[in-house]
Amino acid sequence: MSTKSRVAVALGVVGSFGALVVVINFLWAAKIVTSEMAKLMFAALLGLYVGFGFLIAVYLLIRKMD
Repeated sequence: MSTKSRVAVALGVVGSFGALVVVINFLWAAKIVTSEMAKLMFAALLGLYVGFGFLIAVYLLIRKMD
């Protein structure tokens, strides 16, 4: 994977994470969700990104072993 494509993937991940954070903030500011629900949504979002990041890293390490 070239450096250019890695940068594009990283920017895509950061962009999607930022967009979801903005959506959660909008929902909280518009009083559609409570502050507790917004905190739970932030925790779930962070957990998803960290968890899938860990799975992808392990997959890439195992693929290099072959």
